[in-house]
Amino acid sequence: MKRAYIVTALTCIVVMAAFIGCFRLLNMSGGKDHLKIGFIYDNDESTPYTYNFSLAKDAIEKKYGEKVEILTCSNVLDDEMEEPLRELADEGCDIIFFNGYSEKVMELAPEYPGTEFCQASYMDMSDVTVPENYHTFKGEAYQGRYVSGIAAGMKIKQMITEGVITGDQAVVGFVAAFPNSEVISGYTAFLMGVRSVVPQAVMRVCYTSTWSSYAKEKAAAETLIEDEGCVVISQHTDTIGPAIACEEASEKNTKVYFVGWGQSMSEVAPGTSLVTARICWEPYVLSAVDSLMANKKIESGISADVHGNDACAGFDKGWVEMIDLNQPVAAPGTQEAMDAAIEQFKRGNVDFVFKGDYTGVSQNDPSKTIDLRNGYVENENTSQPLFDYILSDVITIVE
Repeated sequence: MKRAYIVTALTCIVVMAAFIGCFRLLNMSGGKDHLKIGFIYDNDESTPYTYNFSLAKDAIEKKYGEKVEILTCSNVLDDEMEEPLRELADEGCDIIFFNGYSEKVMELAPEYPGTEFCQASYMDMSDVTVPENYHTFKGEAYQGRYVSGIAAGMKIKQMITEGVITGDQAVVGFVAAFPNSEVISGYTAFLMGVRSVVPQAVMRVCYTSTWSSYAKEKAAAETLIEDEGCVVISQHTDTIGPAIACEEASEKNTKVYFVGWGQSMSEVAPGTSLVTARICWEPYVLSAVDSLMANKKIESGISADVHGNDACAGFDKGWVEMIDLNQPVAAPGTQEAMDAAIEQFKRGNVDFVFKGDYTGVSQNDPSKTIDLRNGYVENENTSQPLFDYILSDVITIVE
């Protein structure tokens, strides 16, 4: 009898061991059941850029719930990246996402082979050899900029038609952080969208030399409105300062309108906000987490233009979108005009944005020029925008 009990017990142990082995094998091949995820933000969620990026974190939490643990670090300057980076990696994060621009991420990635590092791209990645666990990504922002320019152009056209301004007063202003290719590409695409509706429109650009300063951004917008006569303002900076400047000017009976970037401005500028374009970070971030859950290489599960460990996409994959068209303020027909351009992008027609009878001079190398009669295709081989030419005669930098 004892022998029977012993045999039964041994049989149970063998079956349990086999079951555990099979479970582990299935788990290894089928994926993970829990991930620890880190986010490092250059600002906090009170700024449009970081708020927009944080929506990807919210999407992860909504999809995976208790299957993920998310750790965040906010207000991390680029030159202060190393400490929080190491802290999250040492905490055992399986994957970390960054919206700041720092070479430290790529430098430190090899020290933590068990962690995937995913950074919003900040440089030309087309000829760069990167660690296997380092990845870059970005939506093709120029598409959203162009379409938001159409909304601005429609409003300017309405103002001209109604006699509010004359054709030679079709001046748009842009509050820009730095004269790098990402910023220049964005405001050039914005102007091209405006000029597709109002061909005589020109642009004034005012640099703040910082990504995030409410006071400097608001002051730059005020300069563009008061001194340069701009009737529409947009921005590539991180605060609501330019939107507030437009709203306050409007309250003083100055006709000026605002086009947002990253986050809707209708609440802070209800009388002047036209529309907002945003990069959607959710498609990449969710796909990266999905791939990691399935024990697959990150780029294998991403619907985008992939070049090695770098990925980008536009309206066609939902990586860029227009939000919050302010119908009471926007000109009639704006939605239809925007939709027509978006449809072109979705069909893969992208070579019309940087094209026309224009000559540009490189901001960073004045010996370099470009003739846009044959066109220029942005994001062709890298997620980082590379167009850094100032278009002669139509774009003026305000000192």
